[in-house]
Amino acid sequence: MCGAGFGRFRWLVGEGAGQDVGRSCILVSIAGKNVMLDCGMHMGFNDDRRFPDFSYITQNGRLTDFLDCVIISHFHLDHCGALPYFSEMVGYDGPIYMTHPTQAICPILLEDYRKIAVDKKGEANFFTSQMIKDCMKKVVAVHLHQTVQVLIPVFALGRAQELCILLETFWERMNLKVPIYFSTGLTEKANHYYKLFIPWTNQKIRKTFVQRNMFEFKHIKAFDRAFADNPGPMVVFATPGMLHAGQSLQIFRKWAGNEKNMVIMPGYCVQGTVGHKILSGQRKLEMEGRQVLEVKMQVEYMSFSAHADAKGIMQLVGQAEPESVLLVHGEAKKMEFLKQKIEQELRVSCYMPANGETVTLPTSPSIPVGISLGLLKREMAQGLLPEAKKPRLLHGTLIMKDSNFRLVSSEQALKELGLAEHQLRFTCRVHLHDTRKEQEMALRVYSHLKSVLKDHCVQHLPDGSVTVESILIQAAAPSEDPGTKVLLVSWTYQDEELGSFLTSLLKKGLPQAPS
Repeated sequence: MCGAGFGRFRWLVGEGAGQDVGRSCILVSIAGKNVMLDCGMHMGFNDDRRFPDFSYITQNGRLTDFLDCVIISHFHLDHCGALPYFSEMVGYDGPIYMTHPTQAICPILLEDYRKIAVDKKGEANFFTSQMIKDCMKKVVAVHLHQTVQVLIPVFALGRAQELCILLETFWERMNLKVPIYFSTGLTEKANHYYKLFIPWTNQKIRKTFVQRNMFEFKHIKAFDRAFADNPGPMVVFATPGMLHAGQSLQIFRKWAGNEKNMVIMPGYCVQGTVGHKILSGQRKLEMEGRQVLEVKMQVEYMSFSAHADAKGIMQLVGQAEPESVLLVHGEAKKMEFLKQKIEQELRVSCYMPANGETVTLPTSPSIPVGISLGLLKREMAQGLLPEAKKPRLLHGTLIMKDSNFRLVSSEQALKELGLAEHQLRFTCRVHLHDTRKEQEMALRVYSHLKSVLKDHCVQHLPDGSVTVESILIQAAAPSEDPGTKVLLVSWTYQDEELGSFLTSLLKKGLPQAPS
């Protein structure tokens, strides 16, 4: 086909993308430049016909001499499956352009395709894993409709951490330099606890923990309010998640007027919030003081709720096999749909009580639990005799085995299960500007806490550390800055309140020593 004065277009394959689905490959000649669009393969052939016939371009010499560039539209194999064959086996050293997502996914699909063809079917004359890597080195990733600044409103727990891991992994794989920030405060503290409670995360994160802690982010830094006025590209996680107040709304108001900016709403927004309004298509918002904010930025929705969706709830109910289900924390219409689905498909009684409504469910009156003799003897030794009509609180460990329950002491539980006892301690670092030696600083900390905490046992130990009840405070000097000292404040979960108080107190600094 010929374009009117712009050049000529021709298909490279006689039996391919021209009138078929597969091995898409088009040569476009425009203003003296030859551009190849796509380089796909055909799933229906296992011989030379699976790849485009590149002799249509030239029968002599390397393809680099005849092509100025290659552009891949997307990562499906019928559009990129012949790339390693084309560049490494036929011979092409020029640029190959594709988007960042295509660059990330393309080598994965190519390697999977190679494994099926070579490792399983035993085909010869096929590209190798190294050829795939060499081919991808020639790729130039491009930005389409490049967004300057992206705001992702999130709540501090759950969804924020999962999204941070996704972006951190993608940034690492693609070697991206665009900064990612998260708003400080509750999210920062939440990330701290996520690092500590790795055993409670999913299997993938626990496996990765052997190499590194997934919550130790390399590319994600704390956000400063002044950054919102920076002109360069950035991604910002800010709370709260529905744009109804706080830092996320402040950033949104600053960025909303630029059509190159984007806000991604990763979950449900309650009616009446700014998030719900912009997801509904509203582009003029009335803010405080009757000011009208015109929203020009791009608005995207990405379902990434921290709560289970209907499919997840159905799976949970199916696995748990309960006698009854109560639906809460949802909109009436959606809960009504899910209620009918549970009752019809799983044959389980389902209720969706309104605010103030009481639902009475028949249940078994009691669950028998056996109590170990050792635990009873320990309780009796305290001199408190049980009374038949008065409930008694027993502290122990509940063990379930063969559908039977037993309450035993924690020591007996550890022995029966073959487990070792561990003590969990939290440690916080407090940076203070102090040129004195660590021993002198520890003595100042001891004197300060002794004067403030009149009702607590404060001790200065021979090794230079300071204790307040179970809390341990140690002074250290980071090698990079001798003028700064670090106080390591460590406590057990039982003393969480006192530990947080001491950390806040020490962050305010120590009183000036008399000269």
